[in-house]
Amino acid sequence: MSSIRLLVRLYHPLRIYTVFRVLLTVFLLIRRRPSWLGMYPLAPAPLVSAIEELGPSFIKLAQVLATRADFFDTTYLEALRQLHDQLPPMSTADFRAVFGRAFRGAECFATFEERPIACASIGQVHRAILLTGEQVAVKLRRNRVERVVREDIRLLGWFLAILHPLFAEYTRNSIEAVLSAFSRTIVQEVDMQVEVANLERFRQTYPNSGVRFPVPYRAYSSPDALVMSYEEGIRFDDREELARLQVPFDTLMEKLVLFYTEQMLVKGFFHADPHPGNLLVTLDGDLVLLDFGMVSRIPQGTRLAMINTVKAAYERDFDLLVQATRKLGIITDTVPQDQLAGLAEDIFHIFDNEHLSATSMQELAFGVMDTMKDYPFKLPQEIIYVMRASSIIEGLGTSYIENFNGIKDILPILKANLGRALGEGNDLWGMVGHEIRQLPLTLVKARHLVDTMHQGELFIRVAEEDRRELLRPLHRWVLHLSWTALLVALAFYLQRMESTPAQWLSVGCLVAAALRLVWWRRTL
Repeated sequence: MSSIRLLVRLYHPLRIYTVFRVLLTVFLLIRRRPSWLGMYPLAPAPLVSAIEELGPSFIKLAQVLATRADFFDTTYLEALRQLHDQLPPMSTADFRAVFGRAFRGAECFATFEERPIACASIGQVHRAILLTGEQVAVKLRRNRVERVVREDIRLLGWFLAILHPLFAEYTRNSIEAVLSAFSRTIVQEVDMQVEVANLERFRQTYPNSGVRFPVPYRAYSSPDALVMSYEEGIRFDDREELARLQVPFDTLMEKLVLFYTEQMLVKGFFHADPHPGNLLVTLDGDLVLLDFGMVSRIPQGTRLAMINTVKAAYERDFDLLVQATRKLGIITDTVPQDQLAGLAEDIFHIFDNEHLSATSMQELAFGVMDTMKDYPFKLPQEIIYVMRASSIIEGLGTSYIENFNGIKDILPILKANLGRALGEGNDLWGMVGHEIRQLPLTLVKARHLVDTMHQGELFIRVAEEDRRELLRPLHRWVLHLSWTALLVALAFYLQRMESTPAQWLSVGCLVAAALRLVWWRRTL
């Protein structure tokens, strides 16, 4: 398909209207508004059909939105979770075009199976044997999918600007955070070289994790193709095969939980899509992790804030909860105290539930997110990825272990690894040793701070949400002043016309400017 034909298809009026209807539905549901300009949200089934029609970008976006219980009710969440990232294979012409670009006519393979063994919206996987004899898996991205994704992101940006007035400031920040994180993730996911880099970093960061990763062949890889060792095994959720091989599932589950604890709390570099298709179990009982397109990074400060949020909720520590949620970016310093206290009490109530030991990680996460619907707070998308991964892991556990529970079985592991997550020993002497080791650096930082203040070069960085809150009064002032000046200028312009209607319009503009000034003073 030529570039012009592709653009015509992507920007066809019917497709643009479908994009608008899907996004309008999402925005109306988030704001809990019944309609906008006479248009109503799509029902769950038509919404899913429209998303499938729009293609890979919107399927991926819907999979992210399917984790947002703070945005949608149960009926929409269940419908969105039915979306499958599975498509038919590329046409022969598209396959040959991608293969030619990826390997540029070089003789790389002794054999190459053109029939794919797996197909998804971004790419498809083939089995092959290198000239050197190694059996490999070759992941080819779909023809022109990167162009499709970039144009779809542009469309998303346009409609976000159009629908921007629908939202209050906090909700607006939240949906922008979702689309921003999604845009970064999917652009990286369609570049096979990014996935090669992710795979190499996982192999370097977690060499002793007890989990196997494919071996990448960077010399053969390109933006269109990822070549890696072919890993054989059975899916993690294939109960019959695991039972036949007598693989102890308890051991596998413990290994997976420990590995994700290491990723989320200690290293902060984690695989955000551990669904059963990306987890294989070998005949020897080893665990293999596949598909490194969706990878996220969590700074140490964020990891500590996540731990402290859960700790504060259990201990009903209001001050610690406020501090941790501010660190996570969920709230700002300008949130009214009564709303903050109300949210804290609701979260404390969830954790105080006497049935919490039988509550799943997903139910707990969704309960907290559902509570946030009634308050002007946002949930950063990075935290959503953590919740999503935790829920998937718990789902795998409940498939095999009776009464497996994310809260009961995972949180003790998190607590045991708290010291490692903070980079210090688990006991008091470990904490003291950590502080002593940091003392020289602390003194240097203090001296640098004093010198900077003395030279008048001290700058203070303000979080984006707090900056917006501080600038909001100035923004309102400039906006009111601009409208008033525009009305006055228009009045003088109309005064120069000799027609009677123009004179009346001029008077109307002056009256409107005066009313705006009066209303403005009352709102200050």
